[in-house]
Amino acid sequence: MDIKRIFAPLTTETVQSLKSGEQVLISGTIYTGRDAAHRKMVEGLCKGQPLPFDLKDQIIYYTGPTPAPPGRPIGSAGPTTSYRMDAYTPALLGQGLKGMIGKGPRGGEVLAAIKRHEAVYFAALGGAGALISRSIKKAEVIAYPELGPEAIYRLEVEDFPVVVINDIHGGDLYRDVNPDEVSEG
Repeated sequence: MDIKRIFAPLTTETVQSLKSGEQVLISGTIYTGRDAAHRKMVEGLCKGQPLPFDLKDQIIYYTGPTPAPPGRPIGSAGPTTSYRMDAYTPALLGQGLKGMIGKGPRGGEVLAAIKRHEAVYFAALGGAGALISRSIKKAEVIAYPELGPEAIYRLEVEDFPVVVINDIHGGDLYRDVNPDEVSEG
């Protein structure tokens, strides 16, 4: 199978071209955020506060990286289970978020929001955080430093390996591969 190379931030054309099951290498800027950061962002939105970064066309990687070893920009950075962000995801997609990276299936409300807002959900390989971190060339905390590893980081990545799970066309790799294990919401 061919591997597609894309760049972040995402363009509408790129998102429209992606199909579930495709292997992708991402280069460019992505952001991190887990449930604590997502909760703070959505609570801030509800209070009319600005987000810590402009979500338009961005990708959020659900990870809480370990401290950087000497000579590296970041430690191990494996994916976190995505459903923990499901309560917050539709609101962030409504703010222009175009991509998410994590592991595991998403709920029905998130799948509908992915289609409605023309976004994409990617999976990174769980258990390969040290290997994945080799694709991260620069990392800096940009918001919520009090959250430690759950702070929001801006990452510069090169050939960050993912697989398209959910696309704007209704494709769902988890459902297609194992329909008995994945519910529709």
